[in-house]
Amino acid sequence: MRSRLQQQLEQPQQGVDLSPLLDVVFILLIFFIMTTVFVRETGIEVDKPQAVSSEQLQRDVILLAISTSGEVVYDATNIGVSGVRATVAQLLKSEKQAVVVQADKQVSAELLVQVIDQAKLAGATQVNLATEGF
Repeated sequence: MRSRLQQQLEQPQQGVDLSPLLDVVFILLIFFIMTTVFVRETGIEVDKPQAVSSEQLQRDVILLAISTSGEVVYDATNIGVSGVRATVAQLLKSEKQAVVVQADKQVSAELLVQVIDQAKLAGATQVNLATEGF
C-alpha cells in the first residue's frame, strides 16, 4: 500500500496549472477598469446643431441638456432653468469644471441664454455649447 502511494506522489502531475493565467487575467481586468474613462451623459437624446469650428473638450465637464420641449436635464433628472444655478454651484464646489450645454436645434434662444446665465451666476467660468462636427 505504501509503495503505491509513493509511486503516485512521485509521478509528475499531468495537466496545466491555471493559477498564473487567472492572476494575469484579474490583473488585466483591474487595469482596464481603473483606466477606463466614464463619460457622464445627460440622459436624453438631443439633436445638436452642426458647426465647422467645433472642437473636442476634456471629458470631465458638467453636461446640461435642453430638450425640444424646454426641459433642462442633468444626469437624467429634469432640473429646469431654476435648478441650473444650484446644481452647477454644488458641482463646482468639489472641482472647477467647464459647463457644456447640449441644446436641441429647436430650442429658443431665450431659453438657451437663461440656462447659460444661470450657469455663469453659479460660478462657471467656461460655458460651451455642444455641436456636431462635420
